[in-house]
Parts: sequence; C-alpha cells; structure tokens
Amino acid sequence: MIVDNLGDLVWFRPLKSTKATNLQVQQYQGKPVLAWWEGKIVSPGYGKGECVLMDTSYREITRIRAGNGLMVDLHELFITPEGTALITAYRVIEADLTSVDGPRRGMLLDALLQEVDIATGTVLFEWDAHSHVALNESYLPVPSDGGLYDFFHINSIDVDTDGNLLVSGRHTWTVYKIERRTGAIMWRLNGKLSDFAMAPQTQFAYQHHVRHHPGNLLTIFDDGGGATTVDNRSRGLKLELDLTAMQATFVHEYRPDPEFLTTSQGSVQVLANGNVFLGWGAEPYWSEYAADGRLLFDAQLPKGGDSYRAFRFPWQAQPADRPAVAVERSARGQVTAYASWNGATEVATWELLAGSGTGTLGRIGSAPRLSFETAITAATTGSHVAMAARDAAGQLLATSPTVRV
Repeated sequence: MIVDNLGDLVWFRPLKSTKATNLQVQQYQGKPVLAWWEGKIVSPGYGKGECVLMDTSYREITRIRAGNGLMVDLHELFITPEGTALITAYRVIEADLTSVDGPRRGMLLDALLQEVDIATGTVLFEWDAHSHVALNESYLPVPSDGGLYDFFHINSIDVDTDGNLLVSGRHTWTVYKIERRTGAIMWRLNGKLSDFAMAPQTQFAYQHHVRHHPGNLLTIFDDGGGATTVDNRSRGLKLELDLTAMQATFVHEYRPDPEFLTTSQGSVQVLANGNVFLGWGAEPYWSEYAADGRLLFDAQLPKGGDSYRAFRFPWQAQPADRPAVAVERSARGQVTAYASWNGATEVATWELLAGSGTGTLGRIGSAPRLSFETAITAATTGSHVAMAARDAAGQLLATSPTVRV
C-alpha cells in the first residue's frame, strides 16, 4: 500500500493467496514504475515468486522471473539503468556439513543472485554463496532436526560506484563486495573474516538492506538479533569505509524511541534532503529522522502487521480506471455520495453532480479531498448522481460512472 504524509491511504492492492514485499518506486526505461515481489513465503524465511512492474496508471507492464529453473526470492529487486534486474533466489542442494558439525549428506539452502534482462528474461550473471563462501563463516548452527541449513541468507544487493556488487549475508553478518564479471569476492566487511578493521560501534549482526552512498558511505539496517540476540536494540547504521587503510568508521546511528529489537527484516533509506527513513521490519513501525538523528515522523501499522521494507518516494499517478461512487438518499430529500479513486495522487476537490439522467447532470456541491474516501451531502430531486475529480488548478481529471439514487 501507499500512504500520504498523514498516514492516509492513497493506493492498495489486496492479495488473496500470495504475499507481497519490497514495494518501492524504481526507474525502468527512463520512467517511474511501482515495483514489488509477490509469491509464497516458505520456511526458513525465503520466497518463491516473481516481481511485478506497474506504470503510473497502475497498469501492469511486465513480471520479472528468475532463470535456470529458479523462482524469485522476496528479498531484493534492484532495477539497473541498463534495463536489467538484480534479484535473489534460493535452491536446496545436498552438501557436506561436517565443517559446521553437521551431517556429511546434509540439506543446504544455497543463496543466489541473478542479473536478468527484464525485456528478454535472459540470465546475464549468476552467483551462489556455497561456491564462494565457506560454511564456517556462518554464525547459524546446523538445525538439530535435520532441517534446511540456511548458512548465508542473502537479503540485499546494491551496485557500487565501480559497477561491482555489494551483497548482504544475514547469517554471516557480512557485507561482500563481488566482482560482477567473475563472481570473485573482492572484500568482506564485518563477520569472521572481515578485511576491514571495525572501529567501535561499527559491528553489526543479522543485518538487512545494505546501500552505498557517495563518499564511501554505507547504510545498513542492523537488526542486532535473529537466531541469537547480539544486541538488545536495533538501529539504522551509517558507516564510512577507508578503502586504503581498510578501516570502517562509525558515522551515525538511528534508533527507535523507546528502543526495541527487530529480529528480522528492516530498511534504511537516505532521502534527497538528507533525512533518513527507516522501516522497522518485524516491528510494525516506520520512521523518518533528520540527518542528525532527530525523529521527525513516526507511524505504526495495526497490531499484527509488519512490513519487510518501508520507503518514502515522490509518486504521481492517475489510475486507468474511473473513480468509484456510492450514494444513498436520506428521508429529507438529501443525497450523500461517497467517492474514492484508488491510487490517484492529484485529486484536490470532489464535485457532486446530479440530474434526471446521464446527460442532465449539474454541479450541486463540492468538497476538498481529505482522505481516501470523500463524502458530500446535498439536497436534490435528481435521480442520478456522479462524482467528478479535479486537481489543484481546477482541471477535470475524471468523472465516476453515473449511478441511480
């Protein structure tokens, strides 16, 4: 769903048999699109599905699918300027787990990334954790019940300044820089084999959503807990990397107030004005901070809700379908009409139209749009009504179907 600055609903898309994650605005073929993952979430916490791209009229453009017999995982969708998608995927393989005190023929959940050409579906690059990362880099013990060993758990991909990839391994507590052509690991940040000296306050655990920024800055959602508890509170973390001295330096952190521990999910987004927007994952909150850490905005989902990631984006859209209207007549000869237009962002005013038929409608009332649904009450003997949406300049955007009172 999309909400506005007051938390009022702008757009929603109910799903019946599938889950959705990672809704955000991205660019595809030079135009803004809504992009998200949808599918089924399976144990121990990965997805089997596909990604959806939708234009500013909420028309579906395409669906992005993984190649080589895999299904797209829920954790990442990164659309590049070249029209490719960086996605995550998982597969179950048999592996020797004796190096981590497991069985010789154990079941390993291998984590993969693919770069897929969106237009053709061609897989341009594939990388898997098991071929490049030793099992004993993981902080996760092998399940005692013989279940899948999710030693790596890929959950984010970003493109660094030089075009190579930054990959987050949740269960190794490590960010990996991967050479995009060969798949070789260029360096590790944090974890058991860190190539960086980690200054005070820079270490993290069970992290999500690693993103690079100009000046060798990284933002990381530091969960601080997962299968085990490392910290008693989660945070958004900003680090600076010295790539010559190989030193990680603490820059800033963003913590909730009151503090709590998020044991899964989460995101950190640096906005164009320097503010920092956090989604708290398994805890049902999202927050915006000034660059210095002052809390500016805080919202909460209803009890029982959570959101894998949460973002703030500019978004201007006009739905392809017409506004919806419902109407009822009171005993005193008045009518009340209720209008909504799922996903419209430019409506400033609603007008109530009434008449004896479709061709005789005239304006009998108006009201500013204040929330997802707007109600207007007016006296009329007309048997038919409709609602018209106008923008802030008074231009007509669309008119609902005409309905009989």
